[in-house]
Amino acid sequence: MNTFLLDGRKIRTIQEFHREISQLLDFGPYYGHNLDALWDRLSRDVEPPVHLRWEYASYSRRLLGDEYFGEIVNILARVARDDEKFDWRERFTFELVD
Repeated sequence: MNTFLLDGRKIRTIQEFHREISQLLDFGPYYGHNLDALWDRLSRDVEPPVHLRWEYASYSRRLLGDEYFGEIVNILARVARDDEKFDWRERFTFELVD
């Protein structure tokens, strides 16, 4: 399992979130830096098994706002559910840590 640590202290804006996750998971130069592109990369391009550990998540939530943070978490959860639903042995998982 490849564990990737996303440091929430570095995520104060929407742009910073997309920059950090893009670098962390090596999304490449054509990443669109939006939620649709996040879904595309996580559901199609990231090779499992991947565990994303978002540390200081409450800090990011406060600065990104509940709505946008919630949309990100919904995408992460959807990718994880899809991997589980298809019963793939190697999956995407995530956790939010404060």
